[in-house]
Amino acid sequence: MKKLKIIISGRVQGVWFRGYTKKIANSLDLKGYVKNLRNGDVEILAKGDNENMDELLNKVRTGPPAARVDSVQTKEVSEPVNYESFKISY
Repeated sequence: MKKLKIIISGRVQGVWFRGYTKKIANSLDLKGYVKNLRNGDVEILAKGDNENMDELLNKVRTGPPAARVDSVQTKEVSEPVNYESFKISY
């Protein structure tokens, strides 16, 4: 089981990035959230098995068609991820 905080930079707000991420995360049975940050980045906190987390990372490196991903920063986290599903956070 892997728990990651992922920060995505580029043209990632206003391009359906959160909805895209939620759809993928739900299909992979991941738990956590995705949200926009004030600086224009998108933050993902996700928990799931290693293979599914790797698949999420592969997908968000590209993003939806209108997005432009400049960087993806990942950090393993130790704090509990107490979500029953994957949601868009505001």
